[in-house]
Amino acid sequence: MGSDVELLFLRNSIALVARVLHSARYHPDDWTTQQMTIAVGFVGLGRIGKPIAANILTAGFDLMVFDVREEPIRELAQLGAKRARSLRELSEHAEIIAVAVVDDSQVEEVILSDAGLLQSGRRESIIMIHSTVKPGTVRKLAQAGQGKGVTVVDAPVSGGEAGARERQLCYMVGGEIAVFEKVRPVLAASAAHVFHMGELGSGATAKMILQVVVCINMLGTYEAELLSEKCGLDFKALQAVLRVSSGQSFVAEHWLDRFKRPEDPLPIRRRRAEVFVESLAPALRLARDLDIALPGTTLARELFQRVMGVDESGGRSG
Repeated sequence: MGSDVELLFLRNSIALVARVLHSARYHPDDWTTQQMTIAVGFVGLGRIGKPIAANILTAGFDLMVFDVREEPIRELAQLGAKRARSLRELSEHAEIIAVAVVDDSQVEEVILSDAGLLQSGRRESIIMIHSTVKPGTVRKLAQAGQGKGVTVVDAPVSGGEAGARERQLCYMVGGEIAVFEKVRPVLAASAAHVFHMGELGSGATAKMILQVVVCINMLGTYEAELLSEKCGLDFKALQAVLRVSSGQSFVAEHWLDRFKRPEDPLPIRRRRAEVFVESLAPALRLARDLDIALPGTTLARELFQRVMGVDESGGRSG
């Protein structure tokens, strides 16, 4: 008899726990309602920034956007985003602001200038830096934000335009874990992976090292393509071998369709090479500061016009 009572008690307890867990379970509809109450701002609607912003909007956030160009603002406004006429207007609107401009100088201009985000930002708001910048830049901006009651975190991104459109980006975030948890839902709108790397600046450091690995991979893949061509070997057949062997890499697998893209117009290919070259500069500067040599990174940077299929005169290299 006692065992029957104990069994009944156990069943009832399990049912009670199940009901509690169900009530606390993630419900997309409830989460969407919560997202709609979070005001997000987005600065920098370039080839990666625009699809990220579109994903944030699609996820249900209250989004306001700003760019120096009217066209991407108009496109996102047609999808339902609010238009900011200035950085001031955007900073007054948003609890969380994402910045996706080109480099350190542009990030500093957006945040620190007389018309920048810190001049009128909401207290307790958060600025996420998606741009590839130096860790020192992040710390400088965070210090400036403290006096305004604004938190700055580094959240650089990997995956490119295609990854943004397919919601397959990887974010590397540096900053306090509590702040990370606050911004994570916004990042998740475009991400397959969101990593908390540690203290402020650690995300920028991770992205800097990632660029070293990617660009050296690109040099190796370029040479593999060149050898294949000269030996009469089908490079796509070689890619199939690399995909299932110890030579596997994302760069090699997507060399033609996401990295080199030889069908693109010359100015786009040349600018792509410049962006990759610029992305190696922070790592090389850090190496000098640490008194270490990065010969592979240095070589990749020197050869990048050739690697990307563009020489100084604008022609393709063989």
